[in-house]
Amino acid sequence: MSVESHDEAERVTAAWQALTAWLAEHAPLSYASLLPPATEEEIATADSRLRQYLGFGLPTELAALWRLCGGTEHQHIENDEEGEVGSGAFLPGGVIFSPAEALGLRLPTLGQRDGWGGAQVVPWLTRDEAGPLHGHYAGAVGVGDWSIVDEPVTKPVYPSIAAYLEAALRTVTDGPADLMGDDVPGLVWGCLIWDDPERPGMLDAFEHWTPLH
Repeated sequence: MSVESHDEAERVTAAWQALTAWLAEHAPLSYASLLPPATEEEIATADSRLRQYLGFGLPTELAALWRLCGGTEHQHIENDEEGEVGSGAFLPGGVIFSPAEALGLRLPTLGQRDGWGGAQVVPWLTRDEAGPLHGHYAGAVGVGDWSIVDEPVTKPVYPSIAAYLEAALRTVTDGPADLMGDDVPGLVWGCLIWDDPERPGMLDAFEHWTPLH
């Protein structure tokens, strides 16, 4: 690993540990949703398959994140009868993909061309959990939006995963609430959930949601 790559991994680790420490204190159900780190075999397989089928390797920062958390698993919420609140969606971009989920979206299907236009990026977040259609990608270019129904890859919005995580941490701890867009952070039933107060995505659960700022 190069010095630059090592620095990127260290920055991801620092931001992630600070963010999850905040979750442990303020949003325990979101913290409980964290899955164990991905195995080195899973990470190596993801890197190998990307190189084999698309000609580029796994982004260093994404590998570093997966070594800390292999995805999320929503926890049961007693009060959430309609299933509106996903405890694992504690980032503004939604839930973190596991390596297998990310590869399932990124690798071309047998006999088909790459629907991502050859972009050297890997999906790592989505808010569309049932058959994900949109989300955030990670790559050497930074973090931006991906879609399988619109433009496959947009220009990056953040220079790195570390910068994205640092912005999320800064938003929940210091504000301003809209630092990362219209969706702002708030707490509901022990979960950190991002929503737009002007056009809330939650229905019945919204009345129990308290913005942080």
